[in-house]
Order: sequence, then structure tokens, then C-alpha cells
Amino acid sequence: MYFEPGGIYHIYNQGNNRQKIFYNHKNYEFFVWKIRNYILPFTDILAWCLMPNHFHLMVEVRAGGGSVSEGFTPSEALTTARPGSEALTRPGVSHTSGVDGLEATTKSAFPNAATSLNYSIGVLLRSYTRAINIQENSTGSLFRKKTKTICLNEIKGISSHWYTSFGVTFMKVDIPEYQYPQVCFNYIHANPVRAGLVKRAEDWKFSSYIDLVGMRAGSLVNRKRVEELGLIV
Repeated sequence: MYFEPGGIYHIYNQGNNRQKIFYNHKNYEFFVWKIRNYILPFTDILAWCLMPNHFHLMVEVRAGGGSVSEGFTPSEALTTARPGSEALTRPGVSHTSGVDGLEATTKSAFPNAATSLNYSIGVLLRSYTRAINIQENSTGSLFRKKTKTICLNEIKGISSHWYTSFGVTFMKVDIPEYQYPQVCFNYIHANPVRAGLVKRAEDWKFSSYIDLVGMRAGSLVNRKRVEELGLIV
């Protein structure tokens, strides 16, 4: 898909045949690290949520693209703050050999520093799949073949709607009146509650909600840009 600079997009994918994509705490952290290194250089991340068998990103594409970075380790991915903000302090995490073994592969995935967001998403998912296959001693596709991307600032509808299929909650993004930034923003953060994983959005660690309400000093989400766009938590 072509990503238009200034466009706000909902990017999501789920496990192939609805299988799990995150098996433990370390897997979630490793995926966040990959988002930071391979998606953040091209976008301002407005909302994100990782669920046991799928993920959601809401991003605004920056003009001029960016370059990939290896500036963070997986255990720092959730908690490393931007300069001038205070990072959340917690014990370090040791990683399984499956995840550690893929870091070298990931670092060599980009022969050039600059690349496209579209290509970068593909590399993120392919390299994460290889890591999980090593960890689980498995083979084959982890994610569905096509990652879905919906441009949210083309249509100015204000309705919202959700449906649940096989225990996974989705927004009806194919219906034009539901393609709206605030609706998507709310939907992403409500996902763990609607799926029955937690009672409150702030109880789910693998989401931008706790960063946006000030309960964690994570820097993956751009709080300033969220405010500028008028998105309300």
C-alpha cells in the first residue's frame, strides 16, 4: 500500500488461522522493540495495542520517510523515554535464545539505512515470524498474508461499531462511516477490555493507553501529536 505523508492509518494483522502470535511477556516486548526500530522512524504513533493473536497500530505518516535504528534493546522497548522525560524503572528482562538469536538477523535485514514504510512493515513481520518459529520449533506463516491498512482521515464519519469473532474483537473498518480517527483511537484502547482480557484498559500493559493517561513514561506513542490532533483518551 502507498502511505501518503500526513495520512493517519490503522494498521493491523492477526495470527494465521487466528493462532497466537505472542506466547510470553518477552515476545510482546520484542515486538514493541521492532515497532520502535522499524515503524517509528517513518511515523508518529498515535495508538497501539498488542493482543494475544493480533495487533493494532494507529499512525500518522511523516513527510520524508526515515531510517531504521538499532538504538534500543527489546527489554527497553516499553519503557525507554524520549530525552527530557522520565523512563519507567523496572527490573531487566533476560531473553530466550530464540529471540536473542534473531537480533543479528533483524539487524542485517536492511542493507541500506533508508527504506519505505511499506517494506519496513514486511521486514518487521517476517523477522518476528522467524524469531517465533525458532522459539517454538515451528515452521510456516505466523501472520495472515495481507496486513490491513485503512486511511482514517479520508472520511469524516462519527459512528462506531464493533463485532466479535472467535473471541477477537474487530472494528467494522470496511464500512465508511466507521473510518474515523477518534473511533479507531477508542477502539484500539478498548480492545483488551472488549475481549475480556482485563476489566479496565489501564490493566493491559501492552497498549498505549497507560502511557497516554500518565501511568507509564513510555515514548513509543507521541503524546504531543495526539493532543494536537484533538484525540481524547
